Amino acid sequence: MEAAAGAGMLARVRSRRTRRLLDNLEAYAFLLPALAILAVFHFFPIVFAFFVSLLRWSMIDPVRPFVGVDNYRLLFQDEKFLQAVANTTYFSVASVGVAIPLALFFAVLMNRQLVGMAWYRTAFFVPHVTSLAAAAMVWHWLYHPDQFGLLNYLIGKLGLPPQRWLLDPLQAMPAIIAVAVWSALGRDIVIFLAGLQNIPQEYYEAAQIDGANSWQLFRHITLPLLSPTTYFILLVSMIGAFKVFALPLFMTGGGPLNRTLTIVYSVYQQGFQYFRMGYAAAQAYVLFAIIFLVTMLQRRILAGRVHYEI
Repeated sequence: MEAAAGAGMLARVRSRRTRRLLDNLEAYAFLLPALAILAVFHFFPIVFAFFVSLLRWSMIDPVRPFVGVDNYRLLFQDEKFLQAVANTTYFSVASVGVAIPLALFFAVLMNRQLVGMAWYRTAFFVPHVTSLAAAAMVWHWLYHPDQFGLLNYLIGKLGLPPQRWLLDPLQAMPAIIAVAVWSALGRDIVIFLAGLQNIPQEYYEAAQIDGANSWQLFRHITLPLLSPTTYFILLVSMIGAFKVFALPLFMTGGGPLNRTLTIVYSVYQQGFQYFRMGYAAAQAYVLFAIIFLVTMLQRRILAGRVHYEI
């Protein structure tokens, strides 16, 4: 009797294990195509790029001498790469620092039930979905240094002399930053609008009953409850800014005097113009390290200041 009961229990346990195993195999079968794509197009290139960064390889010569960390050592002696790091940092801090306050300002203005507001929201979002390469070419002509450039034509009507814009070492990077802010503004506004519309109106009504004015409502209700959205935009924007490539490629070619040379553009130059794939891979991994450190620093400083409730 006890033996039969034990055998029956053992059979049920084995049946459950078999069913669980089959369920797991079925789940893995559904995940396999996605895992294969990730493995081939993401994980393998990451590992292979690190291996290449330890080589001196021209991508043409089949010989690939192993040089260890020499490529990384050369980076810190390369003035051009160090300038690219400085340019990228300047671009990232300035573009994100300007875009986020502007996006918040316009989002607050558009978070109202006014006539034509849907049109304004669409108009602000269109630049973000426009091809950055096409936008860069258009802005390149807007910045044209003579009277054929629209910006110089407009400032000429004000009696001001024409500017060289992209040809001036001091003006080139601010000109690119302006285009980057114009392009990212629509995305940030949409995200801020979603955050604003998730704030309960009861908080504003209660504060208004207590006599709070518009600035106090914004300072003590909107900003704290919008901090998760702001934190997300800041993280995503900084990561994207450090990877800037299309704007300097199509607008300045990294010039003048390498003032708009960025890290990703330097990787492109080293790998596909100078055929120094090992050195280019080393630069790419240094960029990864910079983005990782900046992201961790943001999390350490700002994560504790994010308010999910009052």
